Amino acid sequence: MTFKAFDGLIWLLLMLGPFLFLQRRVHHEIQAVFWLTFRHAEVAMILFAVLFFPGVFLHEASHFLAAKILRVRTGRVSLLPRVLPKGKLQLGFVEIYPTDGIREALIGLAPLLTGGLLVAWIGMDALALQPLGAVIFEGKLDLIAPTLAQTVMQPDFGIWFYLAFAISSSMLPSESDRRTWLPMVIFIGLMAGLVLLAGAGPWLMENLGPVVNEMLRSAALVFAISLLMHVVIWAPVVLVRKLLNRVTGLVVE
Repeated sequence: MTFKAFDGLIWLLLMLGPFLFLQRRVHHEIQAVFWLTFRHAEVAMILFAVLFFPGVFLHEASHFLAAKILRVRTGRVSLLPRVLPKGKLQLGFVEIYPTDGIREALIGLAPLLTGGLLVAWIGMDALALQPLGAVIFEGKLDLIAPTLAQTVMQPDFGIWFYLAFAISSSMLPSESDRRTWLPMVIFIGLMAGLVLLAGAGPWLMENLGPVVNEMLRSAALVFAISLLMHVVIWAPVVLVRKLLNRVTGLVVE
């Protein structure tokens, strides 16, 4: 078995970890900037919700449409932010009536699928990030600046960059979305274990392995694009927050 056979999983893990960390840091820094600027928690919350509204709308619309497709009843729908216990901020929600674990898991996964597809399309088509990614991965440091300049010159670059950032930052399933994932993962793991014990491992690796690996590589690409968006946003937001710390003499924990 070669590295190429499972490089999709390796790339996914390499992209996903930093993205999860940086997404939370960027959210914290943006909220801190809004609070330090206006000194009002509700104003900061509203501005934060407005900034990420495209992503929140897609997130909740994905839940709603997935529930309708799977014939699961829905209740109230909200796109208004509210503070939950333990200080968590909820930017929107769709009430889903109780259903079986499989359909609940698919409804919870829907925002990641739709968001991932849109982020991939924006990154590869609207922003044309392929040349920039190739230059970075090949280590051609002298070509990064001119290639980046060509990327920024893409039509409506600012709009597409903002949409990719807002969507990628809002596409991850929430804690409630992931409620049935653990039982599903355990069930799938048990089934896979039984299949391997039955001696079907080599056949699966030969016939399904390449398909699964390609899917994982595609997911890694989505998170790579998302990570790039957050890296670009993180530095200037941190600088603004530190400037506001100096001007106001306040520090946000």
